[in-house]
Amino acid sequence: MRNPTEPPRVSPARAGQAVLIALVTTAASWLLLDTWAGSGREPLPLPWTAIAGTAALAAAVVSLGLPVRRWVAGRRDRPLDPLFAARAFVLAKAAVYGGALLAGWYAGQALALLPDIVGSRRTKLLLALVAVVAAIAVSVAGLVVQRWCRVPPDDDDQPPA
Repeated sequence: MRNPTEPPRVSPARAGQAVLIALVTTAASWLLLDTWAGSGREPLPLPWTAIAGTAALAAAVVSLGLPVRRWVAGRRDRPLDPLFAARAFVLAKAAVYGGALLAGWYAGQALALLPDIVGSRRTKLLLALVAVVAAIAVSVAGLVVQRWCRVPPDDDDQPPA
């Protein structure tokens, strides 16, 4: 039972939930894009800037988690703002789920391109696969930063042995 005077705890995102989100998003986007292509339309464009932006997001999540990691590891040469740590954790949790959604979307695009991979569609398929990897990197970065944000329990909080 939680003490009513202490703030509520935010539960971390789970890898299994992220995988489930990615799989459901893959199926939904594949069905949508297959219907789109079945009506005679060209596949949706996937610019390389989307991949670069997704990779930059993974790097940003990691870079925002590093100060928290250093502080938790004991390198406390300067104080860490608790609000910064909380924001890093929430960003990491959002990155796990956002990366899963993006991975599913890009995987759906790749699946929709598979039946006919000739010419420019081959390039689009490769871009979609690289985008899937970048999106997975966002989710993994979120999971790692969440782990970094765990604070070990105080010695005072442990029951006597």
